[in-house]
Amino acid sequence: MTTVNVDESFAGRVYPARGTTTVTADAVRAFARAVRAAHPSHHDAAAARELGHPDVVAPPTFAVVLAQAAEQQFIADPAAGIDFSRVVHGEEQFRHHRPVVAGDEIAAEVHVDRVRVVRGNAMVTTRTELTLADGTPVTTVTSMLVVRAEEAS
Repeated sequence: MTTVNVDESFAGRVYPARGTTTVTADAVRAFARAVRAAHPSHHDAAAARELGHPDVVAPPTFAVVLAQAAEQQFIADPAAGIDFSRVVHGEEQFRHHRPVVAGDEIAAEVHVDRVRVVRGNAMVTTRTELTLADGTPVTTVTSMLVVRAEEAS
């Protein structure tokens, strides 16, 4: 017999943005190197400006860095019942409204869209809405996490 302690009633909860995060050129460049994104606009501000951007442009998957930081509000909430040592990343989807650019001030609001238990494992879907400080949409990041069941003692 296996058990999982994730609270299914958390579906529908919203964790408001806790201020903003400034996207730095160094963070964009480091992420681009890590994912081997070689386009000059990710590394060189002049190349990005030639494409009409004010500074280096983050690779599309950079948004996950911002989303995962914000999702910690939910994951670390003791009432949610998530044992992070049992979490496996299921899938990630991005809907970009505009590129993330160095200098952006990004706010991240986390929505717990779905929590369901399947064969003792919790399937948790979150949606993080990344916006500029003025509310302009940047990226919607949808994540599905699997919280593996524990063996009952």
